[in-house]
Amino acid sequence: MTKKRPLVADIRARKAAGEKLSMLYVSTLEEATAADAAGIDMLSIEGRFFSSEMREAAGSCFVQVGLPYGAYGTFQGKHLVAADDYMAAAYHYALMGADCFYCAASYDIQKAMCDNHIPIVAHVGLIPSYVTWTGYRAVGKTVEEAKALWRHVKHLEVIGCFGAELEVVPDRVGEWISKHTTMIMLGMGAGPGADAQYLFAEDVLGYTRGHRPRHAKTYRNFAEEYERLQADRVAAFQEFKNDVGCGAYPQPQHCVPINDDVFETFVRSAESGAS
Repeated sequence: MTKKRPLVADIRARKAAGEKLSMLYVSTLEEATAADAAGIDMLSIEGRFFSSEMREAAGSCFVQVGLPYGAYGTFQGKHLVAADDYMAAAYHYALMGADCFYCAASYDIQKAMCDNHIPIVAHVGLIPSYVTWTGYRAVGKTVEEAKALWRHVKHLEVIGCFGAELEVVPDRVGEWISKHTTMIMLGMGAGPGADAQYLFAEDVLGYTRGHRPRHAKTYRNFAEEYERLQADRVAAFQEFKNDVGCGAYPQPQHCVPINDDVFETFVRSAESGAS
């Protein structure tokens, strides 16, 4: 029997019961399928990767679909990004089975979506789309920054957000905030006191390219295997090219045969100019 997919109410109830949730960012069908098989509670999938097939692969996982900051609306004489753009995208993905939506846009856009009963996950702490204001660093290590984090969380509560990603904040600040808000706090580098522990599949599987965040934990070395597969891929392509060049490919078993009498009749007809 297929496990029932959780609702927002179920996730809230699990926070109230003190359960700790697991969450992964995935981008492929294979990762989503593996996460479901492993019993991961929540998945984060960017809109550009989300589809009906991804929803099916995610199985009984609760799925957050990311609505990228500033990705909606148009330019040069057209309207700017508005709440309607985000809501239209959310409804589109909801029809595919999204359970909630990540949105790091302005308060008015987030509130408009919450007012329309769309479950919204906001973002506090180190927010990648706002990083020009903070730099890539932990946020909340001073009294004023910690208080600003708390004000941000309280404001998100007021406008009706379901939860927030809590990224790269001191562990004790993360725990205190998680205990004093009704929202689900999805911790990424926020210590063990957050309601959920959120990692990227690429970090868990060890194939991260570029910077590897401090909070990442690697459980398998897929990078080595991917390198081996890539080397084999190149070698196979080279062998194919060489076979083509020397006539070793295609061989008879790769070709469609034709009866001798049929072929001979065709040739006579073609050479005589008959149609």
